[in-house]
Amino acid sequence: MTDVSYFTQEGLNKLKEELHYLKTEGRKKISAAIAEARDKGDLSENAEYDAAKEAQGLHETKIAQLGNTLASARLIDESKLDLSKILALSIVKIKNVKNGATMTYQLVAENEADMKTGKISVKSPIAQGLLGKSVGDKIEIMVPAGKMEFEVLEISR
Repeated sequence: MTDVSYFTQEGLNKLKEELHYLKTEGRKKISAAIAEARDKGDLSENAEYDAAKEAQGLHETKIAQLGNTLASARLIDESKLDLSKILALSIVKIKNVKNGATMTYQLVAENEADMKTGKISVKSPIAQGLLGKSVGDKIEIMVPAGKMEFEVLEISR
């Protein structure tokens, strides 16, 4: 049984676009590479053909994985979420109690995580420690660098 993954509309659309691309353009490119390698002669000693067939297998595996992810994907209705507690899709402003640094993160599905844009996976240690907390709560979270203490300053959507 696959795990259910929760997505924003943006994340779900990205996933669908990627799957569509892989099924259309991606397959055309792989087929062209196989045909080109096949035209070069004896298939038993053709490394290009072997590489193209291997790439095709990996490509189809990725399509299957994305299909499974989409099959178990659920869209989160943000209008029904409780704003008083940190949940998936919450935008959270936290302060490192030790050094006073503030950070803002959005808790998203694993597939949508992107540190450059401040989106962290709900399965990450920080997100796991924040889930269910409210503004003003202080939490100790074990991260790879050791134990850190944070204070929740703000929760929004």
